[in-house]
Amino acid sequence: MMAAERGAAANTLDAYRRDLDDLQDCVGDPLTADATAVRGWLARQAQLGMAPRTQARRLSCIRQFYGFLVAEGLRRDDPSADLDSPRLGRPLPKYLSEDEVKALLDAARALEAEAGVLATALLETLYATGLRVSELVSLPAAAVARDPSVLVVRGKGGKERMVPLSDPARAALAAWRSVRDAAQPKSRPSRWLFPSTGVSGHLTRAGFAAMLGRIALAAGIDPGRVSPHVLRHSFASHLLAGGADLRSLQQMLGHADIATTEIYTHVQEAQRLKLVTSCHPLADLAAKRRE
Repeated sequence: MMAAERGAAANTLDAYRRDLDDLQDCVGDPLTADATAVRGWLARQAQLGMAPRTQARRLSCIRQFYGFLVAEGLRRDDPSADLDSPRLGRPLPKYLSEDEVKALLDAARALEAEAGVLATALLETLYATGLRVSELVSLPAAAVARDPSVLVVRGKGGKERMVPLSDPARAALAAWRSVRDAAQPKSRPSRWLFPSTGVSGHLTRAGFAAMLGRIALAAGIDPGRVSPHVLRHSFASHLLAGGADLRSLQQMLGHADIATTEIYTHVQEAQRLKLVTSCHPLADLAAKRRE
């Protein structure tokens, strides 16, 4: 149902499968488990030190599972109906400064030969568009075949959206296309923009993350602070700081709910608060009073 009716992505299906396997390991047969057993499963998540956000995601999966069973007439009751979701904090997204992003791009360009062209194309495109890493690595070659100014992306749930491409990103992609096309066998060229010899046929998320870690080291940035998703956050934070409106940002990021995009306004609020507390003429006086 999740795959056929809701168009869930492969990564989502894998996560749900793992969640249901974990439920089965804890309660036995989920088809006959009662509310007490399911409540015990949820309590076990907290005992194992699982983050509240992960617990909430797992509970969402279980609720959808039992809702499906009830709708299909396979159960008469929903043992997850009365379970309370764990309280979630709202952590601000981690992002890099503009200077740090520039350092990453400089380090990518400094890589030798094909590796540098590939890394530059990936980073320029990610920072210019804010794509999810799965969307980036699985771009088809046809998406940039004619040097488009707008990238058409198929995101979560199979929904398409259009994201503008900056001139530096277009130039980096054009350079990569030349290298890629020259290396492709003419008898059987890959359909992917970033091909690989792996099972998927294209660069994997893990492969790109590892590449990004090496580039971060070369740029003098702690690799633990750098990931594809951090670059997506950086794109959004920098765009909003530059005056972009929230609705346009929502569309570019592919968020179904604008409330998800609104978290970036909290980043700006935190920046303004830090500015006031460090630069206001009375800031030193207030600090001395606290001492």
